[in-house]
Amino acid sequence: MRDQMSAFDIARMARDIDAIAGARCKKMYQPHYEQVVLRLNLKGAPNKDLVIVRGKRVYFSQRDRPMPMQPPQFAMLLRKHLGNARLLSAEQLGFDRILKLVFDTKNGIRGLVIEMFRDGNVILLDDEDVIIMPLTHVKYESRTIKRGEPYLVPPEPMDARQMSSTQLLEVLNESNRDLVHTLAGRMSLGSVYAHALCAEAELSPEMDAASIQDVGSLHAAFNRLVAEIDGEGAVAILNETFEASTNPLELDLQMEEHCIEVGPVQLTGSAITMPFESLSAAVDAWKGSHDSAALQRREAEKMAAITAPGQTDSDAQKLGRREAQQEAAVGKLAAKGAKQQDLGKAITEHYEHVENLILQVNESVEEKGWDETRKAIKKIPWIDSADPSARTLRAKLPNEEGEPGQVIELHLDESVHQNAQRYFTKGRKDKNRSVGAASALEDTQRKQKKVDKQRAQDEAAGRVTVVKRSKRFWFERNRWTILSSGQLFIGGSDAKGNDQIVKKHLSLIDLYFHADLHGAPSCSLKLKEGFEVDPHPNPLLPEGVASYRLSQALEIESFADSALEEAAQMAVCWSRAWGSGGGAATAYHAKPGQVSKTTETGESLGRGAFIVRGTRHWYKDLPMELTLGMIAINGVPLPLVGPHAVVVKYCERWIKLSPGHDKKENVATRIAKATGLMQDDVLSALPPGNLTLGDNQGILSN
Repeated sequence: MRDQMSAFDIARMARDIDAIAGARCKKMYQPHYEQVVLRLNLKGAPNKDLVIVRGKRVYFSQRDRPMPMQPPQFAMLLRKHLGNARLLSAEQLGFDRILKLVFDTKNGIRGLVIEMFRDGNVILLDDEDVIIMPLTHVKYESRTIKRGEPYLVPPEPMDARQMSSTQLLEVLNESNRDLVHTLAGRMSLGSVYAHALCAEAELSPEMDAASIQDVGSLHAAFNRLVAEIDGEGAVAILNETFEASTNPLELDLQMEEHCIEVGPVQLTGSAITMPFESLSAAVDAWKGSHDSAALQRREAEKMAAITAPGQTDSDAQKLGRREAQQEAAVGKLAAKGAKQQDLGKAITEHYEHVENLILQVNESVEEKGWDETRKAIKKIPWIDSADPSARTLRAKLPNEEGEPGQVIELHLDESVHQNAQRYFTKGRKDKNRSVGAASALEDTQRKQKKVDKQRAQDEAAGRVTVVKRSKRFWFERNRWTILSSGQLFIGGSDAKGNDQIVKKHLSLIDLYFHADLHGAPSCSLKLKEGFEVDPHPNPLLPEGVASYRLSQALEIESFADSALEEAAQMAVCWSRAWGSGGGAATAYHAKPGQVSKTTETGESLGRGAFIVRGTRHWYKDLPMELTLGMIAINGVPLPLVGPHAVVVKYCERWIKLSPGHDKKENVATRIAKATGLMQDDVLSALPPGNLTLGDNQGILSN
């Protein structure tokens, strides 16, 4: 499976997927062009993501994986057809690397075919196996994968699982290749399983397949392999440098570094192995961390051509394309102009030849008409063709040997001089156009130099490059920050936001925070939602910008005292206490069950207002000071504003904030220019009211 799953791997996965028949397809995602994710739910069991990496692997995973805020077209189509559909079955087509999932939908039966050979594909079918939409349109010799075309299964390979020893011997005797390549190709075993069979049968992989007369040991080894496919569990094959760690959190890193191969059966000759309960678990341990970062890779690819803050991928590409097109145009126009001038000179040099051709054709047309003239022209080697409607002639000029050579167009109603002048005029026009194109090219090159200079300055200053986003992370609709424990803390930005915090983002395991001031935002401290270190950071980020990713499954069982203090401090800094001139304020937290929208008399409170009943946990003398740093969430650079101890834990670059007299809009502009962050992102992260900038570590230049 180093590159692609084998037919044996597909057979096991087909069985494992079929085992959850009846599951509902809740959501479909496409975090990367190469990856499709189906979120399946079997009643009474947690959600499972069926991860399909095009042409490589398919497996179950329960990892937290960021998804695009704007689903791609193929994902939207899958949602339309497979939304809440029930999985009926999963099967391997023949003994090929093809999976077919069958769903019962509100619009009838739908099929989803997963092809794992060549570049791979994911194909949605209707109830008559007509293609609704493939992930990739492609044309093969025997079939076409295109919308509206019937889906044709590729020529079915030999089903090695039902092969007798006699049939095996025939396959080997008919081969003109070595043993391992015959087993891998003709029997669809793949290289890994082919080598394993050779080792178990004690046969050299390099020997000629046709030279084998006794296949007893090979057939026995193969039958053992087939039998184990229907078994349970899987193994990972590790290199000799592997040393087991007692820390389960290090498993991903160990597998990425030391794993050579995973498979559903124990392969002969494997020195160091690690058992897993299923093939999906083994693949997920090996490739899951990489696959779950698909969205970050896509965002990094989008940013790859960005040259300066505010300049998008398409802007940079346009400059490059324009320069290339203008360079080609300058050369083409100059060459065309020179060619036209040369043709004009050639007509002049062969004055008599050209004059005789014009005269002869005109006389023939006058005497015999165009029909007879065109018939006669076919026998003349000096004339290619004639156009009666335009009264033109395609003639040939003599070359150095006096033979028919260069072709020119002659107008029969014009003299030799006038025909030559036509070419001279075209040549001058092309030359003038080339001068204009050269001037435009110089202008583009000046712009490119300016962009390159700006990019160099930005890199030297450590400015990030950001893409203007059509959608933002869900928590950006509110005030937000990260606590030292990695947990997410959010607060309402207005009355409507306060209602949403309590009604939508305050679960029973979370805590409610509020400053002891009228009009302060309602806040929620999330227990299980937050951020963890991104194992696959955006490579385009400058130094000093740490990478984190969203997680909805933090391994935290209770709130730390430090997190509670930090949350309380944020609650007061997000309130009007920031601009009141005081140096400290008070806040409290309560359990979600204590927060109510109704009064003792049963009356409902207005938008953004709540009543908190019961005992509150108070926090007094909370400091009115914050720090702003730079981080990346799921590959997107963002400002982080929080308590100083928290920000310096996550960010190498930071600047202190305190209540003051500088307008927050001016401060946001200054920070955005210095860092490359979006001004709107900085403005929304700053506390309410005016402020003053304090100690600076890598945010503002000295």
